Amino acid sequence: MKTDQVIIMQRYLPILFLTIILSGCGQDSDQTPDQTPVLPPNQTSNTADSQDQVTAIINARIVTVSPQQPRAQAMAFDADGAILAIADNNAIQTRFPQARLIDLNHNGVVIPGLIDAHGHIMGLGFALLNADLVATRSVDEIIQRLQQHAEKLPPEAWLLGRGWDQNDWVQNASAARFPTRADLDQAFPDRPVWLQRIDGHAGWANSAALARLDAAALQTDPDGGQILRDKQGQPSGVFIDAAAALVDAMVPPPTTAMRKRALQLALEQLSSYGLTGVHDAGTSLEDLQLYQQFIAQQQMPLRIYAMADGDREALNHLCSNGVQIDPAGLLQARAVKMYLDGALGSRGAAMMDDYSDQPGHRGLLFADVASFTDQVADAMRCGLQVNTHAIGDRANEVLLDAYAAAMQQVPDHSGRHRIEHAQIVRAEHYQRAADLGLIASMQPTHATSDMYWAEQRVGPQRILHGYAWKNFTAAQVRLALGSDFPVESAAPLRGLHAAISRQDAKQWPADGWYPEQRLSREQALHGFTLGAAYAAFMEDQVGSLEVGKRADFVWLSADIMSIEPARILSTEVLATWVDGKQVYTQRPTKE
Repeated sequence: MKTDQVIIMQRYLPILFLTIILSGCGQDSDQTPDQTPVLPPNQTSNTADSQDQVTAIINARIVTVSPQQPRAQAMAFDADGAILAIADNNAIQTRFPQARLIDLNHNGVVIPGLIDAHGHIMGLGFALLNADLVATRSVDEIIQRLQQHAEKLPPEAWLLGRGWDQNDWVQNASAARFPTRADLDQAFPDRPVWLQRIDGHAGWANSAALARLDAAALQTDPDGGQILRDKQGQPSGVFIDAAAALVDAMVPPPTTAMRKRALQLALEQLSSYGLTGVHDAGTSLEDLQLYQQFIAQQQMPLRIYAMADGDREALNHLCSNGVQIDPAGLLQARAVKMYLDGALGSRGAAMMDDYSDQPGHRGLLFADVASFTDQVADAMRCGLQVNTHAIGDRANEVLLDAYAAAMQQVPDHSGRHRIEHAQIVRAEHYQRAADLGLIASMQPTHATSDMYWAEQRVGPQRILHGYAWKNFTAAQVRLALGSDFPVESAAPLRGLHAAISRQDAKQWPADGWYPEQRLSREQALHGFTLGAAYAAFMEDQVGSLEVGKRADFVWLSADIMSIEPARILSTEVLATWVDGKQVYTQRPTKE
C-alpha cells in the first residue's frame, strides 16, 4: 500500500482520479479510534483483483453514526462509491495494499454526508439571483439594497427580492408593523417591485406592481390568504399566504437559462456547506425535469428527495406514472408536500386560540379536516409519502385527525408520513404523532431565529410546546432535521449548533432558550444524517458510514462532537464527497 501522504481526489461522476497534496488544518487533539475491523482479516472482497480502483482514507477521525462502530480511523471504498471497510489504519492497509490514499493526517473530523430534510432548492437558487434582503434592519436598508440590485437589471424587469422581516425593524416585535407600498413607491415609482418575506408566507408589492393586477381580484381575500388594507380599504401592498399568488401570477416567468443558473448556484452553495442530500419541499414538474436534466449531464453533486408541490402537475405526474427512483440514487420522487397554514412570524399559522399579540386573530387554516383528509387519502392511494406543512397547534390538530382518518381508508399506505415544522403543538400531540408512526421534520434554526418574538405571539403557556424537539423524541417520534432554506441559512452546522445550544451566534441566551428542549450532539447529528435518511426511505444507503452504504461524507476542520458549541459555527467544511467522488473542496487542487 502506498504510504506517502498523497491525497487522491476524484472528480464527480467520471471515474477519474487527480493527485493532490493537502497540508493539515485544524487544531483539535487526536481521538482514540475504534480499532475493530468491520470484516475479518481473511475475508476478501470482489475488488481484490482491482485494488487500484479502491480509495482509502487513513489517519482520520471518523464519526460513523453507527452504534455498532461509532468511531474509526480509516475507511475504504470502491470506484462505484460503495464502502468496503471501516477500521483502523493497519487493517485497511493490510487489506488494500494497492489502494489510493487520502491521508487526513489526524486533522478535523469525517462525518457522514449531511442531509437537509426540508429545503427549497430552486427557492434558494432564485434567492441567490434576486435581491438579498436577509438581516435588513429597516425599510431604508431594504431600499438601499434594492437600488443596488436594480442597477443590474434592464429597465423593464421586475425588481424581485426575498428576506425582509418586519420583526427585525423594531425593538419590540409585537409592535412591528407590516410595510406598505408607499414605503417603496418613492424609490421605485415605475418599476414593479415584489418582495417575499423571509418565511415565504407573505409578499410586499409597490403601486407599480399592484397596477398590473385585476382590480376586481383585489376586492376580496382568497381562501387561505389575506390582503392587508389601509384605512381606506385599499390594498396596502402586503399579501399573506394564498393572496400572494395574485401577484406571483403577474411576475414574468424565469427563462430556461435563468432556471439553470439558479439551480447551479444553489447546488454549488449546498455542496460547499457539506450537504450531500436535500429533501426538496415542494417540487414542481418543471423542477423535476430540470433535476433529471442535470443528472443526465453529470452536473448533480447531491441527492434530491423530491416532494411534489401540493395538488399540482408534479403530483398528477407521480400518480399517473408511479414513484420515480433514479438508478444512480441521485433523485427520488415518492412524496407530496401539502400545506395547512401559514407562518408564525406573519401571524398566518393556524392557532386554536387567539394570538396573544393580536386578539381576535387565529391565523389562516387552508383546509378543514374533511377536505384535507380527502387530499391525503388520494395521495396515499398513489403510493406516496405525505408531508404536510403545519406550524400552529390548530393546523397540527387537523393534520393528526386527517392522517388518522386517511390511514384507515388506505391501510396499505407507504408509511413514514411527516409533519413539516410542527412548531407550536399541544401536549397530547406528541403521543398521537407517535401512535401514527409519523416523523417530525423540524428546523432547529427556526427556534433561534424566532425566539426573540415567538413568545409574544403565543404567550407563556403555549410556548412551552414550541419548537419542542426533545418532547417529540421523548415520545419516540423520529426527528428529521433541516433548515427550510432559503428561509434560514442552508448551512447545516448552524442547525447543529442551534439544536444543541438553542442559542444565537452571540451565544444568547446564556443557558439557551427553553434549554430543556436542547438535543444532545448525537441526537442532532443523527437528525441531519440517519434521521433524515430514514425520512426518505434511504437509511440502507446513506446517513451513516457503514460497509455496503454509499461513500457520502464530509471532512470538517474540527471535531464537532467534542468542541465548545460556539466553535461549531466557525468550523469549516474542507471537502464534500458523494458516491466516493469529491464534489467540493475548500482549497484548489494541486497536480
